Amino acid sequence: MSGSTEENAWEREHVWHPYAPMPNPNLAYQVQSADGVYLTLEDGRKVIDGMSSWWSAIHGYNVPELNQAIEKQLKSMAHVMFGGLTHQPAVDLAKLLLEIAPKNLKHVFFADSGSVSIEVALKMALQYWLGQKKNHKTKFLSLSNAYHGDTFGAMSVCDPDNSMHHLFKGVLPKHRFVAPNIESLRQAFKTYHADTAAMIVEPIVQGAGGMLFYTAEVLAEIRSLCDEYDVLLIADEIATGFGRTGKLFACEHADISPDILCLGKALTGGYMTMAAVLTDPKISQGIQQQGNILMHGPTFMANPLACAVAKASIDLLLASPWQSRVANIETQLKTGLQACLASKKVADVRIMGAIGIVEMKEAIDVPAIQAKLITQGVWLRPFGKLLYTMPPFIASQENIQQINNAIGMQCA
Repeated sequence: MSGSTEENAWEREHVWHPYAPMPNPNLAYQVQSADGVYLTLEDGRKVIDGMSSWWSAIHGYNVPELNQAIEKQLKSMAHVMFGGLTHQPAVDLAKLLLEIAPKNLKHVFFADSGSVSIEVALKMALQYWLGQKKNHKTKFLSLSNAYHGDTFGAMSVCDPDNSMHHLFKGVLPKHRFVAPNIESLRQAFKTYHADTAAMIVEPIVQGAGGMLFYTAEVLAEIRSLCDEYDVLLIADEIATGFGRTGKLFACEHADISPDILCLGKALTGGYMTMAAVLTDPKISQGIQQQGNILMHGPTFMANPLACAVAKASIDLLLASPWQSRVANIETQLKTGLQACLASKKVADVRIMGAIGIVEMKEAIDVPAIQAKLITQGVWLRPFGKLLYTMPPFIASQENIQQINNAIGMQCA
């Protein structure tokens, strides 16, 4: 599309965007190109991508090392099925993931997307207990305000009352939800452990359920309770993995290791859709005890292009001063956004690592706010009452200052 008025009107009538009506009454801004931290729109305007394309583009765009990884892999093969076959990019990526992940995790299952990785993790937990002949352990425990994805299994462990999936409450499997405080958690485990297969959590930072934080002490208590009551722990680090919270993985804030770890989003540096599920050997061994195998096998599992760019992205991250970059972003967000608390429109400001959140007292008029932000050279994607940013780690001091100023103007 050239971006003409006629073509924009056609797209709004026919192309369905996420979390949007069809036809779409709101404008979708056409991106012509992307480089560094900037998106260049069809009309020539440049805006800082303060969203890292939904947490994923941690290195920014048009990254030479990632471009080269895909171009090199493309010359040998773009894809091959993973059933009965293998390839070096998958092996190399798996080795690297296990080197940097919690040391108890020894096995890697590659999936298509974050939501699919949650489906796989839930299946693993259920099949593990089937292998132990504990067929009654079929329930999951999740946190209030949890969000784990948009597929059906993932939706079932999203808070049915305080999430975007409340419309499906009547048809989804019913699981249990508990507030992230120690007293509530202890009571929930005491009450429900007998038929609970696993607890699934977003460590430290809860994303689309409200951009909420909880303490490392709570996460450590969850691990302890899972051990005490013989419940598996699934850590959903799709959003928090690869440095976003200031630690490589958010589990490190509490120095705990999950039984199953889900990764996605920044796994490929925002270049391709891919996810990974890492497990403790007890999971795979437990599944196989009754002669079973894990019943999952995506067509594009371990896509070679995605594996190659994922390894290149992780290598680039580890070779960079990412800790100081994230710490500097955190400091600057705190300095710039805390002033928003003086506004009568603002309920709260929350900052951790390269995540900055301003919670308003009233729901945000998203199209109107986005239009204003674009005039200030910044792209953000607010939702509900939340105006928030998670910029690429390569964002400069000037970039963050521009994001802070743009957010601050909406709070005035």
